[in-house]
This record gives sequence, C-alpha cells and structure tokens, in this order.
Amino acid sequence: MKKPNYIDLGYGISCIDTQYVRPGLASCYLIEENGHAAFIDAGTNHTVPILIELLKVKKIPVENVDFIIPSHLHLDHAGGTGRLMQLCPNAQLVIHPRGAQHMIDPSRLQAGASAVYGETEFKKQYGSLIPIDKQRVTAAPDGFKLNFQDRPLSIIDTPGHAKHHFCIVDKTSNGIFTGDTFGVAYPELTVDEQPFIFPPTSPIDFNPDDWLNSIDKLINTQCERAYLTHFGMVENLKPLADALRNRIKIFAAFAKKAPSNDALSNLIKTYFMDEVSATGCQLSSKNIFKILALDINLIVQGLMVWLEKTPQK
Repeated sequence: MKKPNYIDLGYGISCIDTQYVRPGLASCYLIEENGHAAFIDAGTNHTVPILIELLKVKKIPVENVDFIIPSHLHLDHAGGTGRLMQLCPNAQLVIHPRGAQHMIDPSRLQAGASAVYGETEFKKQYGSLIPIDKQRVTAAPDGFKLNFQDRPLSIIDTPGHAKHHFCIVDKTSNGIFTGDTFGVAYPELTVDEQPFIFPPTSPIDFNPDDWLNSIDKLINTQCERAYLTHFGMVENLKPLADALRNRIKIFAAFAKKAPSNDALSNLIKTYFMDEVSATGCQLSSKNIFKILALDINLIVQGLMVWLEKTPQK
C-alpha cells in the first residue's frame, strides 16, 4: 500500500498526490467539513487505495464521504471514480452534464481510451472503469449550487480544455478547484515562488476561444487561489491568467503555421525550453524536457486535432 502523500492547505483542504506516472504530476483534493469529506477529482483506480488510506489517517469514515466531484472525464481526473464510489456508500457523484452518462456506462469511454493507449497500456495505467448507479449521479450545469455540510460549493461551466469540464468555487477558502482549466504548473518549474503555467491542450476538445472565456469566468469570481490538478495551489491569479491567455494564443498560432506534426512538436518543445530557461530555472535542459515530455506530446496532438476540425481562413 502506497502511503498518502498530501499537503494541508488550510480551510480543511488537503492536496493529495495521486501518484499517477510520477510524483508531482497529478493531484486531487479532500475537503473536510464537520467530520465529513468531499473529494475533488479521483485520480485513477490506482489512486483509490491512497484516498481511502487518507480517510483513515483523518479518522473520517467512508460513510461520511458526501460528494465525489471530478472536474471532467479525462482518466487522470475521473478514472478512479467508480471504484471510489463503490467504497464510499453514501457519496453522490457530481459531474458535468456531458459526462454523466459516461460515468453511468463507461464502456465507450473505456473503448476510446483503450484505442488511444492500446489495451495493455490502458489496463496497466487505469484498470477497468466501473459503472455508477444512475441514482447516485448528479449532473451539475453552470451555476449549480451544492450544499456540503453548510459549506457552499458552486459550479462554473468551463469548456476549452474539454467540453465536459467544470470548475468548483469554494468561497470558504476563496478558492477554485480548476482541474485543467487554469493550466498546469509543476512544482519543479517554480522559481522564486513564481509558477511556470501553461495550457494543456487536450487531444480531442481544445478550443482556444472557449478557453479564453473560461479563464475570464474564473478571474471574475475574484477568488484568491486556484487548486490545480497539475499540481497544487497557486495564488496571485491575474498574472497567471495573463500568461495562460498568451500561451493559448501562441500555441494556436504555432498550429496554424507549422507545416507538419514534427514541425509543430519542435516549435512547442523549443518554446518551452526557452521560456522555462528564461525564468532562471536551474534544471538541465534534459530534466526540463523529462518533466514536460508527456505534456508536449499531448499538446501537439490536441493542436493537430483542433486544426483538422477548424475551418481555417
């Protein structure tokens, strides 16, 4: 059993390393209130024992998990949801309306992901996706309000990374659980407390205009902090939002001008290396690339799919 690696962020919020691929790549969050718990994102099936162990550490019975709330369907966020729901008998799943049916019957989700990763790699990374009883699934549209032990949580629809993505506003902490909408900021690339933040353009649903609007929505909440899935809490959100908007536009422009997949990959890689080095990051180029390689590959895929689907002027 892997021990839970988590950080207490205050306001009853813990950031938990899902131990997906490598430490510091993906997190999910536990919110505690009145001896009860809510999970934001659930990692993969391999994450679930870590979350159950953390409940034991916190002395919260599994019966006191009220809500499990994946920000969107991507499997590093939602792959463990069915298993976690099995082990938390009173929990209600709260999911984007576009994701509800895929949680009730995950067969298409599993088939699609298996086709992308290959059957063997899919099983290794994610196991099998477990269906959830539809009576335990709440589809939460934009503006949906959730009462968690008299702690209000509200839902904002935030497409751009994915059409089935929402964020969760927690006014108690004056923070937002942003999934992938407010970008990726790995701790290893933070210099002088300044995160290096970028948009993970997903292989299917990247839409730059929608994403820019979603960032505006998050900033308009006037929250002071964002809880990222990749990775941890960031504050001072306005300059980070500016950097994210800029990089969404830059990546879209790269996609339009690159003559091939390989050319786009080289453009993105060179951009990242130059930008990270400019922050004063002391890591070698080899180590910077090691941290970003998976993201670069996914970003290129996302941009190419977007380009194929979007009529160009």
